[in-house]
Amino acid sequence: MSGKKQTETNEERKVQTRYDRKMEERRKKEERERREAKLLRIAAIVFCVAIVAVIAGSVTISVLSKRQAVKSPYVTVGDHEVTKLEYDYYYHTTVNSYLTTYSSLLSYIGYDPQQDPASQQYTEDMTWKDMFDQMTVGQIRQTKALLDDAAARGFTHDGTQDYNSTAESIRSAAETEGSSVGKYYKKTYGEYATEKNVEPFIKDGLTAAAYYDELTEKNSPSEEEIKAYYEEHKDEYDRVDYRSFAFAADVAEDASEEDTDRQMLEAKKKADAMMESRKAGADFEALCMENASEDEKENYEAADSEYSLSEGKKKSSVPTAISEWLYEDGRAQGDITVLEDETGKQYYVVEFIKKYYEEADDETISGTIASDRVTEYVAALTEAYTVTDNRGELKYLTVSDEETKDNGAEENEAAQDNGETSDVTAQESGAAAETEEN
Repeated sequence: MSGKKQTETNEERKVQTRYDRKMEERRKKEERERREAKLLRIAAIVFCVAIVAVIAGSVTISVLSKRQAVKSPYVTVGDHEVTKLEYDYYYHTTVNSYLTTYSSLLSYIGYDPQQDPASQQYTEDMTWKDMFDQMTVGQIRQTKALLDDAAARGFTHDGTQDYNSTAESIRSAAETEGSSVGKYYKKTYGEYATEKNVEPFIKDGLTAAAYYDELTEKNSPSEEEIKAYYEEHKDEYDRVDYRSFAFAADVAEDASEEDTDRQMLEAKKKADAMMESRKAGADFEALCMENASEDEKENYEAADSEYSLSEGKKKSSVPTAISEWLYEDGRAQGDITVLEDETGKQYYVVEFIKKYYEEADDETISGTIASDRVTEYVAALTEAYTVTDNRGELKYLTVSDEETKDNGAEENEAAQDNGETSDVTAQESGAAAETEEN
């Protein structure tokens, strides 16, 4: 009996042990799941807090950056503290004007408007961004100088109508582009720009422009001054009428000097022959038709025009190879010659008709004299507007050639001798910016 009871006890113990183990595993699993669930809740809470903190931090940084851009000085020009908001307005206006003016030359002068200007070299020491900064500071200096002088002289300008027209143009441009007005202002004038906060800058520009026009009008020359200026610059304003035809030498790109000389001689023989025929009384236009290539003949076929005739040309618009001959004193109607264009590898047959001055150019001369006077006046005003780089962002101010450095050292030494301080580098760099802008 005892053996049988012992066996039963052992079997009961074995069954109990399996059960306990199973329950223990279940308990541990449930505990593990509860622990993991708790950790997930904690992690989720921490993540949410972190996200809130990041968002709050970003908002705080954004608010602070905007506040700094709108309120704090980015650069000081003379006595004027210019914020980043205002600087960006002038920067974008200046750059957009430059890119529009020279759009057809950008690739030729080595600038890609699709790339960051700070990553493109303008000179060995300056990037395009530096150059644009220089131009921008020059524009700010000039505008501030004009506004201060206008105020000192009691000049006032009601630019309400002009401003409303400008604002309406901006709204129309935004609509055409399919953009909101707000986005368009930011794109055009900088990331902090709004219609309201750039209004004063636009009005300043309108006032400065109106004052500049006022100065130009007041500096208009007398008739005597216009005539005197013309006498000193006759070649710039006299116009000529003449006929011409070019015989191009058939010179291959890889032609030897000997081949080139031979082809040029052939071209000259043809030009000389045409000149002699003209002297003998042949019609100039008919001779052009006779000597023109098949592709060019149609130019001379129109009965109501003379393709060989050039009228009212100023010296600057006449080919260099023939301009000096045409503008020589004593040139008389009917004079004819053959002139070599070595650069173009051709010979011209040129016939002089007349040289004269158009009185309508009096207005052009008047504008030139007045503009020169105002430019000189504004340059003198602007010299007093030193530049302080409050944020250290205007790298162009640190770039100067050896001559500027030497001059700066001398001026600083002189200033120290007089017990004065001088921001020479900023002054000269700003002056260079003004020159670039003008």
